[in-house]
Amino acid sequence: MVDFKDIEAAAKRLAPVTVETPLLRSSALDEIAGGTVYIKPENLQVTGSFKFRGAYNMLSQLTADEAKHGVVAFSSGNHAQAVAASGTMLGIDTTIVMPEDAPAVKIENTRRLGGKTVLYDRYSEDREAIARGIAAETGSVVVPAFDHERIIAGQGTVGLELMRQCADFGVTPDQVLVSCSGGGLISGTALAVKTMSPETSVYPVEPEDFDDTARSLISGERETNDPGARSICDALQTERPGKLTFAINRKLLGAGLVVSDGEVKEAMRFAFRHLKLVVEPGGAVALAALLGGKIDIQERVTVVVLSGGNIDAEMFASIQKE
Repeated sequence: MVDFKDIEAAAKRLAPVTVETPLLRSSALDEIAGGTVYIKPENLQVTGSFKFRGAYNMLSQLTADEAKHGVVAFSSGNHAQAVAASGTMLGIDTTIVMPEDAPAVKIENTRRLGGKTVLYDRYSEDREAIARGIAAETGSVVVPAFDHERIIAGQGTVGLELMRQCADFGVTPDQVLVSCSGGGLISGTALAVKTMSPETSVYPVEPEDFDDTARSLISGERETNDPGARSICDALQTERPGKLTFAINRKLLGAGLVVSDGEVKEAMRFAFRHLKLVVEPGGAVALAALLGGKIDIQERVTVVVLSGGNIDAEMFASIQKE
């Protein structure tokens, strides 16, 4: 199991290569909220999402023999770019299994950053089986998108960082809203936040029809999503929560929050117009939950994590015009 010391060690490992993303305030957002809101824009992170933290933390700890054989990962795009960039920095060959319908910018950036891509049909093929086959053939190490101790510890540096920044502002957050898919970001973040402030609540936010964590928190078991479900939030479409991540999340998280694609689009428009930030659909769900009134924010201090900003220009422009 991951503990707080693992996150602290990851933070030291990542300090030379990551961006310390700021905490931002917006008078327009505070007015809407009726409270104090801080935005943690991980869309400004290296490769455009929080995923770089976990990928680099894992790849940088490979043995010389493991690194020699390279790594393989599977991702809709943000983890793919993070693994490719980390591999290039560390001199490790990377192969990433990506859905053929992933945003073109994510596929192009993964290749530009040095990753070899293998495309598959997300609705008829098993990306994990493809990755395992490549690993068996080449001897490469599989780098999971979320369900690994070193990935969780790396992502947890988001929580460590935001709590230290809040302390610098002289505040303690009442609640932290975080996007959730497989659970790597929110499990690591929750572990850091709850260790530093046990009274702070951490809430997962998911798209409609991909609310497996919300349902799992109610049932106590890892629930699955309908294979036919669709959402504009391409980064948040996992089958079910991870084993390791859910073991952490079931103990630390508040109730799951769920948002519609329409609410996500409105959050993207708000982020661009008021915060001057480009946020992808999956990266905007936590802000969508706040703007959509999914949780009480009156007279409270709330931190919202924007988890990524990798989106095709055409799609972003179309959403802004709606």
